[in-house]
Order: sequence, then C-alpha cells, then structure tokens
Amino acid sequence: MIRVVVSGAAGRMGETVCEAVAGADDLELAGRADPALDAPLGGLLAEADVVVDFTTPEAAPANVRACVEAGTHAVVGTTGFDLDELRATTEAARGDGGANVLVAPNFAIGAVLMMRFAAEAARHMPECEIVELHHERKLDAPSGTARRTAELVREAGGNVHEPIHSVRLPGLVAHQEVLLGGDGQTLSIRHDSLDRTSFMPGVLLAARRVGELEQPFTVGLEAIL
Repeated sequence: MIRVVVSGAAGRMGETVCEAVAGADDLELAGRADPALDAPLGGLLAEADVVVDFTTPEAAPANVRACVEAGTHAVVGTTGFDLDELRATTEAARGDGGANVLVAPNFAIGAVLMMRFAAEAARHMPECEIVELHHERKLDAPSGTARRTAELVREAGGNVHEPIHSVRLPGLVAHQEVLLGGDGQTLSIRHDSLDRTSFMPGVLLAARRVGELEQPFTVGLEAIL
C-alpha cells in the first residue's frame, strides 16, 4: 500500500482527491492536511510515502520543499508559481532522501492529449491562439495548462499569439481550446473537464508512479503515460 497525504484536503479538489485515494485498492489515505482542518502538513509527513498538493501558489512551493527534505515524494497539481525556481530549490533540498517531485498542470488524460495534439498540429499550422476557461475561483491566469500548452507549441515551432485568453465564470470547471489557422482553413482542438473526477485517474497514476521517475523533478503527466 502507498500511503498518501493530501495537502489542501479541505478544498474542492482536495476533497475529491481524498475520496479517490480512499477508494483505491492499492493506496491508503494516510492524512488530510489543511489549515482549515487545523492539520499542518509538517505533522503528517512521517505518515506519508507521497503527498498530493492542491493548495495555493503561495503555499505549494514551501510544501514541496518540506516533502523533499523529509524524503517524501510530491505530486503537485497546484499552479501559478515559478517552476524553474521550484526546481532549483527542491533539487537543492533533496539531499540523500531520494524524493521525487512531479508537477502536472493538468491531470486529465484528455487535456494531456489535447496539448500533445496541439504541438503536433503546430508543426504544420504554426499560427496559434489559446483560450482557457475556468471557474471563478481559479487563482492564476493564464492557467498552468495554457502556459504548458504554449511552451509545447513553441517548442514544436509554433507561434502562440499573445495574450492567452483567460475566462473566469461560475458554472465552468476547466476548459481549453487551441485554435490554429492557415490559408483558407482553421483547426480547433478543445478539451472540457465537466467534473473534477476527470482529474482523478491521472492523480492516482501519479501517486503510484512518482517514486519510479528517473529524474528528481518532472513536469507533465505525459512523463508517466
């Protein structure tokens, strides 16, 4: 059994992750960390093989560093912080503990495929616009998924038009459309998460596989698909 502590357990994503972990045969929900529950993460690290973090951009980097210093693997779904800075600080803190960190802008399998398809299409239709839509409580804009998509498209030789368009409205969950234009034609690639359960297969897969990663810091769920 892999012992999992969920950081941000009182939030909407955190609650969904707790339910998913508790329902998995090979995972054990070892703790729920959240200031709202009067349960700091530091007091639960000894109980965890893996911490899944869905907190805030302000809290996540310190949480990840604490995990690495304790030798506990971290799966991070929080976005909105500087990835390069987090990579540098966690690799410096890793020591001999051997903890790995997997940061995924999006845990929905369909979203990962959308990003991969967009990068492939950009090789042939390089002019690209990205529109992302999220619920009104989404803190960062553009989203981590949109930023990761733009990075992959640019690596493939595409030209991502700025700005990335961010929509925040009640009733939305997580949605993104990549539009590519060429002579006399357009191509639209869209992914919609209609419920937070869409992220759970990816979260559980990450909890199971993060300890097997060859690199101490990995970005993107595609690394374990």
